[in-house]
Amino acid sequence: RLLAALRDNGVDGAIEVCTRTPGPIAAVLHSGLMRADKGPDAVTKAIESAGVIEMAFLQRSLIWLASITVIAPLLGFLGTVSGMINAFDAIAAADQVSAKVVANGISEALITTEAGLCIAIPVQIAYNWFITKIDKFITEMEAASVEVVDTLVDIEHHRQLGGTGR
Repeated sequence: RLLAALRDNGVDGAIEVCTRTPGPIAAVLHSGLMRADKGPDAVTKAIESAGVIEMAFLQRSLIWLASITVIAPLLGFLGTVSGMINAFDAIAAADQVSAKVVANGISEALITTEAGLCIAIPVQIAYNWFITKIDKFITEMEAASVEVVDTLVDIEHHRQLGGTGR
């Protein structure tokens, strides 16, 4: 729609399409189109700057998912160490060593490890899903940006050759 509006109605028509279209791709292209009167280099620079801002906006909350993915297994491992310390303390305190003496400590170690992994695994899956979605947006932004700049160059070239140059 944007490219058709750009070809048929010029930059103003394309800006209108961007204004009515929500999302990061439209926002990035809108920034570039606002600089269309300055030439393709200015459009490219505006698109790149807006793209960096949109990427930061899209990724802003992912630090929490990444942190949880790293911290949860570490807390589980901390529980594992604590459980093993308790197991060895029980061994040291016992006159006779039996499985019953160390069972509570080993159980604590395994439960905390399991809890850490049960948290980290789904959070890592969610993190990967969001990264994939963001990468898709970035690829679409890059492709759309190239198409818009190329279309602007074609329109300008057509004007220079004496065409109607919408």
